[in-house]
Amino acid sequence: MRATVLHAPRDVRVEDRPKAALQQPTDAVIRTVATCVCGSDLWDYRGINEVAEPTPGGHEYVGIVEEVGSEVTSIKPGQLVVGSFFASDNTCPNCENGYQTNCLHREFVGGCQAEYVRVPLADGTLVHVPGEVAEEHIPSLLACSDVMGTGWYAAVAAQVKPGDTVAVVGDGAVGLCAVIAAKELGATRIIAMSRHAPRQQLAREFGATDIVAERGDEGAARVKELTGGIGADAVLECVGNPESMQQALHSTRPGGNVAFVGVPHGVQIDGEELFFSHVALRGGPAPVRAFLPDLIERVLTGRINPGKVFDLELPLDQAAEGYRAMDERRAIKTLLRP
Repeated sequence: MRATVLHAPRDVRVEDRPKAALQQPTDAVIRTVATCVCGSDLWDYRGINEVAEPTPGGHEYVGIVEEVGSEVTSIKPGQLVVGSFFASDNTCPNCENGYQTNCLHREFVGGCQAEYVRVPLADGTLVHVPGEVAEEHIPSLLACSDVMGTGWYAAVAAQVKPGDTVAVVGDGAVGLCAVIAAKELGATRIIAMSRHAPRQQLAREFGATDIVAERGDEGAARVKELTGGIGADAVLECVGNPESMQQALHSTRPGGNVAFVGVPHGVQIDGEELFFSHVALRGGPAPVRAFLPDLIERVLTGRINPGKVFDLELPLDQAAEGYRAMDERRAIKTLLRP
């Protein structure tokens, strides 16, 4: 099968690799309908995360079930499915508490930029998309496998509720999907922090009411200015670097909530500053599986269209260009067709 492999910083190749196969009786193998490049893939691509050996890329997928193991009961060949980037049994205490990405038996689902993908713990990980699915819904269903689920988790973790003022730090695919989530959960004012015109436009289309182009302390000051000097009720941090975290913390009102869903790199939080701020923090890898049934329904009924974050579509064999375009900020998110 054809699949992407990262050999070194900025060296992505599409190669022939052994076809994904069942390894455990709880596995499924899916034929990928669409996959994509994630902003978190760029940490490896840029050499910020060390890549010690050639590594298959990608962790987002929507596809048709080709084969299931002997112990799989709820997922069947021929079904269109979406799943999370972490496999989960969906039955352990952590899963039942809504944190499938901390499943006691979790396994990372990697190598998804490929024609076929092995998905462990298929019954607990994959969600069947019912009915005849229109082609136009495929990008949004793909978004649900990570960025929409992660944006949704950001809003849930920050306890966004009707009437809230929400600020979103980060204008990548996750941040833009967080705007969708904040609107769906009832926020009446949504401040998108972005300095890129196409992303600002999409943020407004998704529900942003205000745009703040400033960053760092200036960005936080602008949010305070827009909120009468108090700060936002909830701030959704969707980047993962020290500046974005400080911007989020300083943009939040006393008693407000910060959710951080950008994978942290070099982030350190001053305990004394946090203590006196009265700001609450929650984050981590998004338990996408918890939200998938609801998000899939919202997509199929046309209530949300997160697939609009894909502003570049390429065949899988051109994946290297998809990485370059995102690295150079010529694209928000690249969809790949095997």
